[in-house]
Amino acid sequence: MSKITFSMGGIHPNDSKFARECAIEVLPLPATVYVSMAQHLGAPAKPIVQVGDMVKTGQVIAEPGGFISAFVHSPATGTVKSIAPRKDLAGNNQIHVEISVEGEVWEDGIDLSKTLVTAIPEDRNFILDRIKNNGVVGLGGATFPTHVKLNPAPGKVAECLILNGAECEPFLTSDYRILIERTKEIVVGAAIMQKVLGGCSCVIGIEENKPEAIKAVKAAVSELGYPGIKVAVLKKRYPQGGEKQLIDAVMKRQVKSGGLPIDVGAVVQNVATALAVYEAVQKNMPLITNTLTVTGDNVPVNMMHNYLFRIGMPLSYVVDRAGGIPDMAAKLVSGGPMMGKAIANIEATTVKGSSSVLYLSEEATLRKPASNCIRCGKCADACPMGLEPFLLNRLSKAGDLEGLEANAVQDCIECGCCLYSCPANIPLLDRIRISKGQVMGVIRARAAAAKAAAEAAKK
Repeated sequence: MSKITFSMGGIHPNDSKFARECAIEVLPLPATVYVSMAQHLGAPAKPIVQVGDMVKTGQVIAEPGGFISAFVHSPATGTVKSIAPRKDLAGNNQIHVEISVEGEVWEDGIDLSKTLVTAIPEDRNFILDRIKNNGVVGLGGATFPTHVKLNPAPGKVAECLILNGAECEPFLTSDYRILIERTKEIVVGAAIMQKVLGGCSCVIGIEENKPEAIKAVKAAVSELGYPGIKVAVLKKRYPQGGEKQLIDAVMKRQVKSGGLPIDVGAVVQNVATALAVYEAVQKNMPLITNTLTVTGDNVPVNMMHNYLFRIGMPLSYVVDRAGGIPDMAAKLVSGGPMMGKAIANIEATTVKGSSSVLYLSEEATLRKPASNCIRCGKCADACPMGLEPFLLNRLSKAGDLEGLEANAVQDCIECGCCLYSCPANIPLLDRIRISKGQVMGVIRARAAAAKAAAEAAKK
């Protein structure tokens, strides 16, 4: 079985897939859900319900706030109690719609049956409308609205749809579970996206440490018989699931600085997104559920879970259902240990892109004292984007934004490979992330000024 991978950088952390054998469990609804209006990339959604309204499960409660935005639907049946700011994972205020849960009545037109629907609609616009109207966003981390990504700009042609089944972050196993429990739905979802993109080829990439998933997906691809879909076995290497790294591995093409995957003929989607596309198009099911992993280092087996959750559930509720916070936990993280974010607010609620509640011990989170750079170059060797983190760190400390931009800090994918590989324990990623934000602000301001000048010149 040949294995493929990207061409530069990367590391090999212990995958720690401790919850891989935990079948997906359905989390029952709490007494109250709090649905965020900011759970996708782009502009927050705008509520279209009012306090006192009775809503059904799957009913639209918010509409897109801009071109890059998405519909939001009610995850429960009940009464709207409030529409007000509530703190998110990072402790920032975001508008949430509070709904008291009162039974379960689904919006009309949603197919709740388990029957597999394999016939793909012929009308491309019908497919895109269903994806848009059901609020589907990318579930690989960025939560970019899927209908936008599947509709490339004029002149851009998709040659290959790549489904990301790598799940290269340590600890996370939710994608693995859907690959073996919802295999055929994922393959149908892939074929639907293939159809929308004009019948391009499709590659489903899965890391070699998931042999059961590889076997299951290959069998489903063969049985369903959609043309142009194949499975690629990826080497276990972080960050194998990065968009540009997958394109490099599968198509042997590199996306230039400032470019997009479609510039080299690629569209990358997560396997969980493919499942959401299947449910949206074939079942008219809005994206109100996803799967997350509850796990950690030194966590008892009975406290590890893969949960099918609905959006709007407080994380404190999820944790309580999983058995509470383990005594060993020094930090709670949403996402993986490499790119996840510390949970600053346990009362924050699940959103479409939630992927885990990760318990990390003090030993796993303890940072060793930083010392001086020894010019070993390990950070540059590990960088999958071909950057020089030691140089970016020096420019960051000097506040040299021009130098940072000239050395492509904006291309950093914040994977943490530099920090992981640094023998001097220098907080490379921390500084680079801050500087990247500053440089991106300068780039956006420059673009806005150029646009304003161009519009003024037309008048």
